[in-house]
Amino acid sequence: MRRRTRTPPAPLPARDGVDPVRVRLPAEGPWETVRAHLVARLSGAPPGMVDGMLAAGRIVGADGRAVTPDDPYVPGMYVWFHRELPAEVPVPFDLEVVYRDTHLVVADKPHFLATTPRGGHVVQTALTRLRRELGVPTLSPAHRLDRLTAGLVLFTVRPEERGAYQSLFRDRLVHKEYEAVAPYDPALTLPRTVRSRILKERGVPAARQVPGEPNAVTHVELADVRERDALARYRLTPRTGQTHQLRVHMNALGVPILGDPLYPVVTGPGPAGDFRRPLQLLARQLEFADPITGTEHRFHSDRTLMAWSAYPEWAAS
Repeated sequence: MRRRTRTPPAPLPARDGVDPVRVRLPAEGPWETVRAHLVARLSGAPPGMVDGMLAAGRIVGADGRAVTPDDPYVPGMYVWFHRELPAEVPVPFDLEVVYRDTHLVVADKPHFLATTPRGGHVVQTALTRLRRELGVPTLSPAHRLDRLTAGLVLFTVRPEERGAYQSLFRDRLVHKEYEAVAPYDPALTLPRTVRSRILKERGVPAARQVPGEPNAVTHVELADVRERDALARYRLTPRTGQTHQLRVHMNALGVPILGDPLYPVVTGPGPAGDFRRPLQLLARQLEFADPITGTEHRFHSDRTLMAWSAYPEWAAS
């Protein structure tokens, strides 16, 4: 069996809370120099960008040495550089730290704020904000929460401990509870446990249920009813962690979560900077035994979903 090559640590520190980009050169290719490969690989970048970065010493190898325009192409070589940050519309909601010690940080993330940098969301992410505000460049997420979902996210402080916390989520040792606001259907029998097979294809916005062995399990309970608005609050307890699992299961029950741009109909994202109708889904609670200290943790979000506290205003938006 071919042994996997260990990725070397980044020779560049985070800048403004953002990690450097890492590029690994392919095992085969027609390029004679590192520069030639980067020019081809970053063909969508502004003309002259690669040459400008090379001239400024901003592209480095694993040893931290600046790559020169004439450095030969080496299959499997790693290089790092800091990207130019995209222009982003600020997410105008607070990111609250609900707990912090020397091992972990638990934050209560608002709607519309991504957990980690991805695509056009780099600066406007929970990770970047926390690194800047707390002055902890080593901060890393132990799990992820959808950009449109609000609520609790766990971050680790020490890189060497991240795997221990990630394993809690992998091994389903974290008790998670979510809250959702959705239409009230008096004919829907609750509580119930929904089991299905969910498929999320790359490049396709919405996931879908398909025949086969279930890979997604959610316990759904009715928490409260507001008959005048035909609305209900639901308590959702996922036993698995498939992409969009809670949204898919609520839609399958005939009570899609309010504000969902994908289920039951894909409407696409709103205009940039439109924060009026957030998805009414909240990661309300996290419970787990700390793998480092042994402490029994229980964290709770105090956020209130807008469609429940002020439905006329939410609906009017």
